[in-house]
Amino acid sequence: MFVSSSPVGRFRFPAAVALTAGVLLSVSACGSIDPLASGGSSDAPSDTIVVGSAGFAESEIIAEIYAQALEAQGVTVSKQLNIGQRDVYLAALQDGSIDLIPEYSGNLLQYYAADSTARSSDEVFDALSSALPDGFRVLERAAAEDKDSYNVTAEFAEKHTLNTLSDLANLDETFVVAGNPELAERPYGPRGLTDVYGVKANLMTFSPINDSGGPLTVSALIDGTVQVADIFSTTPAIAENKFVTLADPKNLILPQNVLPLINSDSASDLVVKTLNNVSAQLTTEDLIDLNARNQGDEKAAPAALAQDWLTEKGLLSS
Repeated sequence: MFVSSSPVGRFRFPAAVALTAGVLLSVSACGSIDPLASGGSSDAPSDTIVVGSAGFAESEIIAEIYAQALEAQGVTVSKQLNIGQRDVYLAALQDGSIDLIPEYSGNLLQYYAADSTARSSDEVFDALSSALPDGFRVLERAAAEDKDSYNVTAEFAEKHTLNTLSDLANLDETFVVAGNPELAERPYGPRGLTDVYGVKANLMTFSPINDSGGPLTVSALIDGTVQVADIFSTTPAIAENKFVTLADPKNLILPQNVLPLINSDSASDLVVKTLNNVSAQLTTEDLIDLNARNQGDEKAAPAALAQDWLTEKGLLSS
């Protein structure tokens, strides 16, 4: 997705990060109003659900879906969107500045339990539910996923018979892997390709491109500057350019199901039922379509996309 941040929020910091002046400055740098400028709890009434989002478009779209679905059921909603990366919005959830935010199961688990051995979607969800701090709760996960994925051009895949990450171990020539700078140190980065799939480290070079699998990464893959690129799986450019996403049968990259993360005190029966109904219908294909409409020629706004999706799914009627 062609944004400055990513679904992972993919930097890990202690969960109880205080909202220091430096953190507040990082929020302001997101280019939106500073939702935490009041320095703590939200100004919303106590019976209002404050819905937040991370600092990228897909998170904002899902947050709008959550907010509008709740409003359709008579829940009073306030929105604090485009907050920033995970350390910032989890601190906001901790101090009550927001009550609810879309999250991604695998990376949220790694934030709280970096050494977890969970690998399947069910294992990750169960481990996450246990790893969350007191006062936090995750609701039902959607089938929809947005995760890191390793991609090659169709020509490169055909030339080297590449279908899975295991096939990269058969390469006998040097090749370049591109991704956000932090990928170099991630367990699912180049080191993971070697440790889990036996990819030859001496043939693999890492090229940092800081656009979260966006246009610079896509261009580098197309023109052959890099041969393998980490691109988030719901990015429309994958299909548009007929890239081949290499399968990950050993779950080097954890499942990343979309799910609501909520303050337990805000999880009334009505809120839980409404958000679970959203998750029951949200698919990966939906995310790809929503992102394409947002990033493509239409440039549809997140609020409009949310309304269209909820109407299509029949979730706007009381």
